[in-house]
Amino acid sequence: MNSQPPAPPAHPAEPVRRTGGRSARVCAAVHRAVTELIAENGAEQVTIPAVAARAGVNPTSVYRRWGDLNGLLADVASTRLAPDDPPPDTGTLRTDLLQWAERTRAAVTTPEARALLRHSIGQLATCPGTTPRMAAREQQLATILTRAEDRGEPTPALTQAVDHLMAPLYFRVILNLGPVDPADTRRLVDDLLHHHTGRCPT
Repeated sequence: MNSQPPAPPAHPAEPVRRTGGRSARVCAAVHRAVTELIAENGAEQVTIPAVAARAGVNPTSVYRRWGDLNGLLADVASTRLAPDDPPPDTGTLRTDLLQWAERTRAAVTTPEARALLRHSIGQLATCPGTTPRMAAREQQLATILTRAEDRGEPTPALTQAVDHLMAPLYFRVILNLGPVDPADTRRLVDDLLHHHTGRCPT
């Protein structure tokens, strides 16, 4: 009787990475717990065991996904401070910038956002990777400026918009230089346009 060589083993299936379902629910619950605890006690009092207890998950699950508390807080900060909406497209540069600045102001001036931002900035010396990623907001500014330039409007450079509009908003929040209200954002926008394009507020 002819003996047949054993068939080679089938290639093992690639592990399935779950991007939704329970994994998404755990992430949302943990993010919500962090936000609630910061609102109650401040970022400096938040611990992973407290977050896990509030979220109803095992602390090891939090450590496995985020590594440590700084990684978790940085992730929550990046998520909370990132824009939810596409950049404004109203047809004029000034109104686009006004809407962008007001959305940004509203996002970063809540008590939870202030605490997250300050904590993340405070970690820069020892954990450079924990700074909240602001690239999305800067990219929105770039889109607004490119559209205005395409319409033929006098347009400041992106670096000027970042230095004179975006940076001052965050600077005032980080250093707690008093409340930032819509009048402040209008002033920043109008100063940017006046000094870098020669346009007067309308």
